[in-house]
Amino acid sequence: MSSTKTPVRVRFAPSPTGHLHVGGIRSALFNWLWARHNDGKFILRLEDTDRKRLVEGAADQIYASHDALGITPDEGPVQGGPYGPYIQSERLEIYARYATQLLESGALYPCWCTPERLDGLRQEAQKAGTAFKYDRYCLKPGNQLAEAEPHVLRFRIPEVPESIGWDDAVRGRLDFKLADLDDFVAIKADNFPTYHFANVVDDHLMKISHVLRADEWLPSTPKHLLLFQAFDWEPPTYAHLPAVLGPGGGKKLSKRDGAQSVQEYLDEGYLPEALRSFLASLGWNDGTTQEVYTTPELIGRFTLDRVQKSPAKFDKERLTWMNGLLIRQMPLDELLERSRAFLPPEAKHYDAQYLKAVLRLVQERLKFLSELPELTEFFFADPASAEPHEWLPQIIAALEPSDFTEADLETRLRALTTELDTKPGLLFGLIRHAVTGRTAAPGLFETLHVLGHGTTLRRLRNNQF
Repeated sequence: MSSTKTPVRVRFAPSPTGHLHVGGIRSALFNWLWARHNDGKFILRLEDTDRKRLVEGAADQIYASHDALGITPDEGPVQGGPYGPYIQSERLEIYARYATQLLESGALYPCWCTPERLDGLRQEAQKAGTAFKYDRYCLKPGNQLAEAEPHVLRFRIPEVPESIGWDDAVRGRLDFKLADLDDFVAIKADNFPTYHFANVVDDHLMKISHVLRADEWLPSTPKHLLLFQAFDWEPPTYAHLPAVLGPGGGKKLSKRDGAQSVQEYLDEGYLPEALRSFLASLGWNDGTTQEVYTTPELIGRFTLDRVQKSPAKFDKERLTWMNGLLIRQMPLDELLERSRAFLPPEAKHYDAQYLKAVLRLVQERLKFLSELPELTEFFFADPASAEPHEWLPQIIAALEPSDFTEADLETRLRALTTELDTKPGLLFGLIRHAVTGRTAAPGLFETLHVLGHGTTLRRLRNNQF
């Protein structure tokens, strides 16, 4: 399927510093689709070198989100693989070895500057209205301390060439002036690598062919390319994905706009396939007017040249529409299996035939599965008694001989409207409220048919004087 010469290997490398939200899982999905489109490999790597920001349980949530969305990695902390470990904190010896190589070549140098001195330099730059750049104080022999003293290792930005660039698979040719770059920290004082250093070493050793990541990493890419040059390694192909904004555009997606975790959406009753189709549309289209895709369709059509440059707008209403459409298209047997965790607790006492009959009545109205308790509760538990009404004896008398087929129910109740000289809406509304406790429910004849003779008559009698 792929015309790519080298095997496609992509990675998603989140930091376990919180729950994985929409923007992150969209990046993971794009990587997974590109790997599947090219018969390649999708790797999950945890970048946990920022030890102060780690959140307990975040790694497990990341693993669970991938599994729940159906984009399980081919290699990763759980699956293992030939290029592990896949957690950066377990690779410190590897980073130390490659840091020594660049230290010996002069690409890295030790820096003993205190946080206080660096803060002072930043404040001076801010007052001058210029960007902060480290002044290479520790490169001067008179300012260097003993190697045993706490220090970081900085990457020395070369003076030539004047600029560095790459052909981005999404954004085209991009160039950055080296004079604008700072001698960044590669290895911290605690011997943990920074993101810049670790991701380059890992991408090389794990044979990553393409890096698909959010466009917020664009300013960091020149640093990564310089590290690849310092090691004399071939860099991967970079593809920077458009940002995901709120539904109005112009601002970053917030929790209120839908920046929830994958698990939160699943708990609300959104289908994994709806989430996949919707997330794929955030910054990608195949040039057609199609809006909802099956996963095989996404895999077959996903190419990087169809990824958009402009930010994508997140619209939860559109996701809800997609979800409802897929629910309505779902066979009842499958809908029942998907719905079991969302049905009212009392539903466990009923057989599959009854449950499917209930679902058939509400399927057209369902937008997400967590609506099921509200829509179906009266099918499993008697509602509170309504105000008694003088017509209830006639209603009971009309329904007692019925075989409770929908046709017979309709015939008897329409005849009763004539007998009582009333409008169908008034009589049917009375019966609906007495039997379901609701003013709105699925069609009356269909509802009574599913509830059956015994339940319907019992509830009507409960409402008599």
